[in-house]
Amino acid sequence: MKEYFQRKLSLTAIMLSAYVLSACSSNEQESTQESEQSLKDIEVEIIASGANIAGANGLAIGPDGNLYVTSVLGSSISVIEPESGEILKTLGVEEGVIGPDDVDFYKDGSYYWTSIMTGEVAGFDDDGNRVIAAQLAPGVNPITFSDDGRLFVSQCFFGTNLYEIDPNGEQEARLISDELGPGCGLNGMDWGPDNRLYGPRWFNQEVVSFDVDTNSMRTEVSGFNTPAAVKFDKNGKLHVLDTGAGVLYRVEDGEKMVVATLSPGLDNFVIGKDGRFYVTSFTDGFVKRINKDGSITELQPGGMAHAGGITFSQDNVVVADLHAIRAYTKSGMEAFTQRNVLGTGVMGGALNIASDGEDLILTSWVDNDVRVWNQAEQKVKWRSSGLAAPVSAVRYEGLIAVAEHGKSRVISLNKDGEVEAILAEDLPAPTGLTVRDGHLFVSDRSLGKILRIAENGQRITEPEIVAENLVSPEGFDFFDRKLVVIEADLGEVSMINASGDKSLLAKIPPGTQAASDLQPPSQVFNGVAVDDNGNVYVPGETNRALYKISNPF
Repeated sequence: MKEYFQRKLSLTAIMLSAYVLSACSSNEQESTQESEQSLKDIEVEIIASGANIAGANGLAIGPDGNLYVTSVLGSSISVIEPESGEILKTLGVEEGVIGPDDVDFYKDGSYYWTSIMTGEVAGFDDDGNRVIAAQLAPGVNPITFSDDGRLFVSQCFFGTNLYEIDPNGEQEARLISDELGPGCGLNGMDWGPDNRLYGPRWFNQEVVSFDVDTNSMRTEVSGFNTPAAVKFDKNGKLHVLDTGAGVLYRVEDGEKMVVATLSPGLDNFVIGKDGRFYVTSFTDGFVKRINKDGSITELQPGGMAHAGGITFSQDNVVVADLHAIRAYTKSGMEAFTQRNVLGTGVMGGALNIASDGEDLILTSWVDNDVRVWNQAEQKVKWRSSGLAAPVSAVRYEGLIAVAEHGKSRVISLNKDGEVEAILAEDLPAPTGLTVRDGHLFVSDRSLGKILRIAENGQRITEPEIVAENLVSPEGFDFFDRKLVVIEADLGEVSMINASGDKSLLAKIPPGTQAASDLQPPSQVFNGVAVDDNGNVYVPGETNRALYKISNPF
């Protein structure tokens, strides 16, 4: 194979020689030994750190007095001491906790959560045994008990239904309402003192209540930006968390009064017996306590929560963070953060990012969108919606090239956001895209290959293998006739030279895999970018950090 590519190089007058490589398995043992040795001579440092939790979602107070905080993309429930903020323990996949969105306790000590991506409603009974209460469609989101132990869940973002669930899983779920759209049923619910079920309608700017036996709904209060959760205090006062405004309100006689102002991107909250509030942020991953005097105590820090794609813009390192873009100087100082609210923010989500002159190209399989975002003007200049799980997008020969995982292809989109051409197809998992000197390259995490698929805007009939025998390759970049790639499931950042020799540059915590088939194989894209000085920057998805590998070339 090496000889083939070397022959191709000699026939190519352009700079393709910088990119056509082969990581051959015959060299694996020798390369591994060299790699381990090379790590000693390579400077790898964390220049910026983010949240300890990969997006903090639902929360509840357990009978032990501790906070139980869910994380969808972290697939975990963190048990947090409410005074110090210390994480006492974490329940994860090993305990059967997969993609939990919300959690609630019953008075006997049992507790249940919703897995939004799988549709599973599961929990632990009062003896600590794992119970599957229901298997519904994806989208199950809020969960709450009534005072007499009835269990309710609703769908949001992937459905609009409201159900009553048998906690023991012995009876089928009862559909209460399927008319709660558009886009979301209820979110962040609570059982009211009037024996009605209360919840916000995310896209309708209102809080409603249900008589769960007659299935009748009424509007309780409206005029919010994006209401995310409701809770009642011990005196029966309704409180509403507005994620779009970043504000916690108390509602009295239909009037909204500000309890505390935080930041957009909030997810849920709970009220302690002493009247203090605990608030989570999906966007920033923080957990904060609002004290009785109105002061705010940070129990868990915020920052990067879903660190994914990476690029350079205006001499900054810019990281896609799902519902934020975060820019850092090359020394790791924060330059700016732009937050987005799911489904309502103008910017949209961003699991991957690419530079486009003064603009940024944002890609999100959550939104099924690709957008060109102008940071200076805070506006979307171009958008293509309704794509099938786009994972990456880059500017290519005046068009936008997109790795569309849901259709196993790479396409180019014109100025109207319509498909101009199919640049590659029948790829099981097209993942990262990179452009160099008129050539378009794609990584496929299932094939374990990096391929050259287009030249000067035209599809190559037979894609050329640039590197192979890789384990889940995602982000990659080129520098000085060398390829830098991250093998996400291994957490390994490696360099491959033009001869096909592979050397390890850094080991970071491995990325996470998808919880369901609704997602691309890697639910958060793991990116790599190399600056003009040969420094390699890598976001650490699972430890929410930004790594710098000082010029290893």
